[in-house]
Amino acid sequence: MSNSETLSNPAPLGLMGFGMTTVLLNLHNAGFYPLDTMILAMGIFYGGIAQVIAGIMEFKKGNTFGTTAFLSYGLFWLTLVFLLVLPNMNWWSVKQNNASFSAYLFLWGLFTFGMFIGTFKLNRALQVIFGSLTILFWLLALEHITGNKTIGIIAGWEGIFCGFSAIYTSIAQVLNEVFGKTILPIGG
Repeated sequence: MSNSETLSNPAPLGLMGFGMTTVLLNLHNAGFYPLDTMILAMGIFYGGIAQVIAGIMEFKKGNTFGTTAFLSYGLFWLTLVFLLVLPNMNWWSVKQNNASFSAYLFLWGLFTFGMFIGTFKLNRALQVIFGSLTILFWLLALEHITGNKTIGIIAGWEGIFCGFSAIYTSIAQVLNEVFGKTILPIGG
């Protein structure tokens, strides 16, 4: 029996960390409440560290896609929190500007688009997550480069959808494994 056969599936952990954190941040983006420590703490611990752990576990299972996705998005959450917090702690005197932040978001969208193409060999649920995440990153980049807050609100709603898609997929993977049959379909 190989090592990958003895490890549990880390994807539900990574998907839930991504999904819950994404929903909470995008409730802010959609205008429901201001950015606060709850979102930042989720970004560090569940969106960030939990996904990094899931990525390391995917590495041990030999899953290149899962390793790349979970490590990258876990580190995305950590960089995002640092970009938002460190300038306010007087650790760096320079804050990012809209052009640089737009470039950051655009590049994350480009990376996500590449990963989206990889989902064509996986399942529909992952296609929905990565497709909607690509759109989310590019909407947020557009908001920051144009300064158009309406685009940010639209992105917030789209991000809520994306996050709930990841939560659904996480729960589906857990329940389907526990019951040994399809309880919640994820497609293909």
